[in-house]
Amino acid sequence: MNDIIEAVNRAAADAEMKAAAAADAGALEALRIEYLGRNGLFPELSKKMGSVPPEERKATGSAFNTGRTRIQNALDEAMARLGGAGAKADKDAIDLTLPGRKAAPGHRHPITQLADECVSVFRRMGFVAVDGPEIEDIYHNFDALNTPDDHPSRDPKDTFYFPDGRILRSQTSPVQIRVMETHEPPVRIVAPGRVFRRDTPDATHGMNFHQIEGLYIDKGVSMADLKSVLQNFAWEMFGKDVNIRLRPHFFPFTEPSVEYDFSCVVCGGKGCNVCKNSGYIEIAGAGMVDPNVLKNVGYDPEVWSGYAFGLGLERLAMLRYRIPDLRFLYDNDIRFLEQF
Repeated sequence: MNDIIEAVNRAAADAEMKAAAAADAGALEALRIEYLGRNGLFPELSKKMGSVPPEERKATGSAFNTGRTRIQNALDEAMARLGGAGAKADKDAIDLTLPGRKAAPGHRHPITQLADECVSVFRRMGFVAVDGPEIEDIYHNFDALNTPDDHPSRDPKDTFYFPDGRILRSQTSPVQIRVMETHEPPVRIVAPGRVFRRDTPDATHGMNFHQIEGLYIDKGVSMADLKSVLQNFAWEMFGKDVNIRLRPHFFPFTEPSVEYDFSCVVCGGKGCNVCKNSGYIEIAGAGMVDPNVLKNVGYDPEVWSGYAFGLGLERLAMLRYRIPDLRFLYDNDIRFLEQF
C-alpha cells in the first residue's frame, strides 16, 4: 500500500467521524469543502497520481473512488439525520420577515391588441372572425385568387417556397377561398393573421407581418357598401374627423379595384411631412370580388356579388401610435413594449 492510498483511507475515516459529530448543515458544508471542494484534500491528493508507479495506479484510483464514496455517503447520512433538507435548504430557506415579491404579469403585444380591437370593430358590423393556415398551397394563395402565372408575387424572390411546392402564405386572402369553398353564401368574415414575404427589413417593411382581411358576399352588394364599412372602420380607429377616399388600382382578385386612404391623422388632412403634404395616408387595397374568383369557389357571379378589403396591422399601429420604425415592434425591448 503506497502513501497516497494510506492518506485517502485516513481522510475518509476522519471525514466519517466529523460528519457523525456535525451539529448543523453549516458544519456539513464546511466538511464537504474541506475534503471534496475544488481546493480540498482529495483534489490535492489527486495531483500526486503522476508519481505513482504504473503497477500501483489501478489500486490507487480504486482507493480514490472508494474514499470519495465513503465521504459522500457520510455527508448524506448526516444531512438526513439533521432533518433531510441539508445545507441547500438552509441556504434557500424562505425568510418570513421579508416582504413578499409580487409577480409582474405580462400583457399582449401591441399588434395582438390592435388585431383584437379591429376584430371587435368589424364584429359590431356583422363580420365573423376566421383563421387559416400559415403554410399554404399554390392554388389557394394564387390560382383561386385569379393571380396569373406571370404575376411578380409568384416569383421565389418575393414568396417563400418549400421544396414540396408549398409556400408561406404571402397574404391572408387564401382564408377567403377556404371559407367560400366550405360555406354557402351569404358570407361576411374578417381574417386576421401573419403573412410572409421576402422583403428586406427596413423602417416600413419586414419578412413577416400581420394583415386583417375582410370579405362580404351576398346579393346586391355594391361599392357603396364597401365604402361605408371602410369609413366606419376609420372612425372607430381614429375618430369622427377622419375621412376616406378611394383611388382606382389593380388587383387580380378584385374588379373594380381601389386603394383606400385615410385623411392624415397627424395634420388632420391639412398636409404635413407624414402625408407628404397630400392630406391623405395610403392604408391598403380593396375592391369588388372578381367574378372569376366567385366561379373558382362554385358561386354564380350572376347571382352573388361582394367586396374584399385588407390592411396591414403594423402600418395601422405605426399611424395610431406614431411609431417611426416597424422594427421597434419586434426588437423585444421591454422599455418600448411596456408603453402599450
